[in-house]
Amino acid sequence: MRLARIGGVAALLTCLVALSGLWRPRTTQTFSLLAVPRLAAKPLPSDELEIAGKIRFLSERVKRDPEDSLAQNMLASCFLQKVRETNNADYLRLAANAARLSLASVPAQRNSGGLSALTHAEFAAHEFISARDHAILLTQLDPGKGSVWAQLGDALLELGDYEKAAAAYDRMQRLGFTAAGAQTRLARFALLRGEAGEAHKLLVRALALALDSGAPPRETVAWCYWQLGEVAFSVGKYEAAEEHYRSALTSFPGYVNALSSLGRVRAARGDVREAIEHYEHAVRILPDPAFVASLGDLYKLTGRQGEAESRYALVEQIGRLAAANGAASNRQLVLFHADHELSADEAYQNAVQEFRERRDIYGADTVAWSALKAGRLTEASQTMKLALRLGTKDARLFYHAGMIARAVGDKTSSRDYLKRALALNPNFDPLQAEILRKALAR
Repeated sequence: MRLARIGGVAALLTCLVALSGLWRPRTTQTFSLLAVPRLAAKPLPSDELEIAGKIRFLSERVKRDPEDSLAQNMLASCFLQKVRETNNADYLRLAANAARLSLASVPAQRNSGGLSALTHAEFAAHEFISARDHAILLTQLDPGKGSVWAQLGDALLELGDYEKAAAAYDRMQRLGFTAAGAQTRLARFALLRGEAGEAHKLLVRALALALDSGAPPRETVAWCYWQLGEVAFSVGKYEAAEEHYRSALTSFPGYVNALSSLGRVRAARGDVREAIEHYEHAVRILPDPAFVASLGDLYKLTGRQGEAESRYALVEQIGRLAAANGAASNRQLVLFHADHELSADEAYQNAVQEFRERRDIYGADTVAWSALKAGRLTEASQTMKLALRLGTKDARLFYHAGMIARAVGDKTSSRDYLKRALALNPNFDPLQAEILRKALAR
């Protein structure tokens, strides 16, 4: 029964794709990254105490009555907010558990709130296939609700099923779901297609919607500022990127994503000392392997080799712990190994294993880059074409494509890709950008 119902939604998505092609936002005019006036940042009040009180109250309520599905759904929602604010995986497990307990007492057919919470939790845990299947069920239970099509689009996007994701987002818009969350989704898709100006415009719209609400949610506001910074950084607009990251931190002090990105942009602007300070601050809050690896790279650049090796060892340890706990994604560790010429064959095998299910462009890039380091040049070259198929403008993608072309003897393509990377974002990575320059000089 469930397979037949899933097939029906797939047929609908296929039909929408056929009608519209690979979807674009409703407005398609060109847009400059500097065309929209900046929205001044201001400190926003924290609702941490309020959320903590809700969690205590709801926890006591479900302790007395574990079958109270409404309370379980509300508890899952609170935990998911904590996940967004802290990136703490403990809250993610609590959210998923509350959602499952809710669905155990009231089935999905009469409990779309519990199913939606579980889908959000699975998505945040990178369990994208389960999130997709549950989102499909949500669209069948409540097809007139735009937010469920947004959830389906999110899962399809991460799985690399871009045409069906486009159709889901189009359905989301047609049903009138135009909140800040809808705009950030459309911005992400625009950036994947190489449309940085369109992404910028959509994020400004999302930020305005968030700020215009009665009580602006500071995590949403900080996320929008951070994403505006990421768009600016992606095209080498370092001053604008830094301003957006600082705005995020004004709205939400200690917002770890903005802290790490501020470290990256300070390094790109040549201030390695301050970059290290920001990364150290971010790692104290959250020892994310990408943050730790970047900090190690900056230590290496400044001659602090012992500290660099210590951070690299910590990345390995985090990766092992994540694998032991059943982490659904090891992409960060694969890229760390490939960038640092470590465990090439193991990194390649891990990349291929993930790509079997999650066939997005960055998964293809991870396979191609690790294949190059493992000496599998033909596969690296072929898979890199998949990584570039949307026309994404990303200096790291161009760098990888250039180094792969160089390895297979295609000097013309290699020079073209490497020059495109430097023209777009010359300091995209403190170590890899230097390797790029040396390769181009040779």
